[in-house]
Amino acid sequence: MASIFSRIIQGEVPCYKVAEDNQHFAFLDINPVAEGHVLVVPKVETDYIFDITEPAYQALWLFARTVAIGLQKAVPCVKVGVTVIGLEVPHAHIHLVPMQTMSDMNFSRPKLNPSREELERMQKLIASQLA
Repeated sequence: MASIFSRIIQGEVPCYKVAEDNQHFAFLDINPVAEGHVLVVPKVETDYIFDITEPAYQALWLFARTVAIGLQKAVPCVKVGVTVIGLEVPHAHIHLVPMQTMSDMNFSRPKLNPSREELERMQKLIASQLA
């Protein structure tokens, strides 16, 4: 069965897409640890990020870098934090999190619960920096 991320990429599950190319997809986390939290995924479903072929792995990180640069322009922050956790969804993914402090990267704290309107606003803001 396809992962939730594959279903998002295929358009079966709605999302707040901020960027896409032939190999990658980036969208807002709907339960973010910080405002502007983005997930970057390869379109080819692979559970473990280090099982991705070397060229695809490098391309994924280059795409994530492009998204992170746009994210930092859209969401004022000290830095964009990066983490790969990948235990909840069996589809490799990179978390990009705008950081003001180290605690913004604490995934064990309660997640934010933004409204649809807040997610749409953030989606447009980030996407506008990537156009």
